Amino acid sequence: MSSSYKNRIQEFNVALKEEKINLQALRELCFSGIPFEGGIRALCWKILLNYLPPEQTLWDSFLMKQRELYTQFLREMIIQPGIAKANLGLSREDVTLEDHPLNPNPESRWNNYFKDNEVLLQIDKDVRRLYPDMAFFQRPTEYPCLLILDPQNEYETLRRRVEQTTLKAQTVDRNRSGVTNVSSPGKAQNLYPSNEYEVLPNGCEAHWEVVERILFIYAKLNPGIAYVQGMNEIVGPIYYTFATDPNCQWKEHAEADTFFCFTNLMSENRDNFIKSLDDSQCGITYKMESVYSTLKERDMELYLKLQEQNIKPQYFTFRWLTLLLSQEFLLPDVIRIWDTLFSDKDRFDFLILVCCAMLILIRDQLLAGDFTVNMRLLQDYPISDVHTILRKAKELQDGA
Repeated sequence: MSSSYKNRIQEFNVALKEEKINLQALRELCFSGIPFEGGIRALCWKILLNYLPPEQTLWDSFLMKQRELYTQFLREMIIQPGIAKANLGLSREDVTLEDHPLNPNPESRWNNYFKDNEVLLQIDKDVRRLYPDMAFFQRPTEYPCLLILDPQNEYETLRRRVEQTTLKAQTVDRNRSGVTNVSSPGKAQNLYPSNEYEVLPNGCEAHWEVVERILFIYAKLNPGIAYVQGMNEIVGPIYYTFATDPNCQWKEHAEADTFFCFTNLMSENRDNFIKSLDDSQCGITYKMESVYSTLKERDMELYLKLQEQNIKPQYFTFRWLTLLLSQEFLLPDVIRIWDTLFSDKDRFDFLILVCCAMLILIRDQLLAGDFTVNMRLLQDYPISDVHTILRKAKELQDGA
């Protein structure tokens, strides 16, 4: 470790020991990258994402309250219907129509349960393939959710719920003319081949299952947006950062802390995921066009070339902007980009500059390429050195 890096860690330690964190000074420090050592990055992200208040004296009581709230969400939202009556001392057979699976009332708990399963199946499909080139998300967490895994309670894991749902969905299949076909049970088993994912022993859960739970609870609490494909790519780096925190006291609560930081980030970013807002000033179309209007100001020749080839911004910037570049780079590089994005108080304006910098840095290749070559370049971005990209974006911000 170089002496300049040690000095940098020392600067962060001093800034984070202040009784009231100086947000402006911390943002300036974080802009150039945050050290992982000592859990500095995880702590800074919690502050930059407006989860932890600047007053350090409030942290303990605040965190206890938030983590208890998250436990309450688990109790209320990951529970099997039919248990409410059973808990009152009645047997399962004694449930009333109100709590019956065939209750036609759209507000019934069972009706909600079946609707939730549709969302859960989409989440499950996405989180199982989160960062497939890394073993981390398939590995067991050191801190499984005991509330759910304890065999004494009545909760079921979401994975178990998915397995039961897909089995039923595959076994009974109704075609469009209303004829019901029952497929062989063997076919149902092939939905998730047993050799594709290691089955963890009872009492263990993989990191992807924790991400699944975070997204499921978010979808339940935000029915207006629910779950949109790609949200898993935003939770992933936050959860990874918190779940690998060297500070065990913080690491133990990675799930709850990730949930609240993700919720805060989505409160700023959610308009990108709402289709009805696409063409409004706060929607994704406006932001995609902002990338091109910024490029037009900085590099007219490149802008005209892309226009001439009819390469529209939505062909590539949709993914760049909605997923905060999380699919364009390897996870450590995504995390480095996010250090800078989170530290900028106008983080989504800076993201547009980053996208613009990415275009300018490959301008020679784009100017020389035809439509097919250029689309390949933009959909599989060739530069992996994110420091060069961030430096260029900062030059654009400073008007250089």
